[in-house]
Amino acid sequence: MKRLLIRADDLGYSRGVNYGIVDSVRGGLVGSVGVMTNMESVDHGLELLSGFDVCLGQHTNICVGRPLTDPALIPSLCGPDGMFKPSGAYRDAMKQGIDFVALDEVVLEIEAQYRKFVSLVGREPSYFEGHAVASPAFFEGLEIVAERHGLPLFPMGAPGEAVTFKSTSVAPYMPTDFRAYEMDPFSAVRGAVENASDDVCTLMVFHPGYIDAYLMDHSSMTTTRAREASMLCDPATREWLASQDIALVTYDDLN
Repeated sequence: MKRLLIRADDLGYSRGVNYGIVDSVRGGLVGSVGVMTNMESVDHGLELLSGFDVCLGQHTNICVGRPLTDPALIPSLCGPDGMFKPSGAYRDAMKQGIDFVALDEVVLEIEAQYRKFVSLVGREPSYFEGHAVASPAFFEGLEIVAERHGLPLFPMGAPGEAVTFKSTSVAPYMPTDFRAYEMDPFSAVRGAVENASDDVCTLMVFHPGYIDAYLMDHSSMTTTRAREASMLCDPATREWLASQDIALVTYDDLN
């Protein structure tokens, strides 16, 4: 049977995001959740998820909030206020072919977030990956920490290309019409199922959440999160998927 892995990223980003993710888990479609351990609302998010059978991964973050490492030790990642440089700074630098991330510094922060994950969750992450930043040094840092602790790294691949997780080929689904997707996220689910194959596990990454002040002040993705949450909580979405020849899986199901 074809396999579909539905993941929700950004637990801890804000309380509104936490509520959207938890509702999506409760709706029965989201089985894997990425945790941002440096964020102030992470304890709130994990508390809401308590009691749910959900696969938790480390969604390593170096572009929003305050680092767990002393900012003085990781100046390449932080602004004068001690907060992480925003994702726009990374995008602007990469357009110029610049990767300002210092490898030894980012390894310190990745390691700190990993240790915080284990402290908060009480177990190793089921998968280990990074949030929003296209930085070769960041990717290398994730590989270093994953190898150091024997963690199941979910590698960053080119958009639309399959990657290998453990020994399973996983193909992230990318909608062809992002405007249509933003207005109707179910169109992407339908497209993912129609394009799924028996040879690979299809991955869909969502960012469900409800809009709150922190999200409005710190993220360019707002209304899309609310629409994703609504779609993932809609019984009609679950019923349609149940009628398809596809099984919902988590990272824990892959080998």
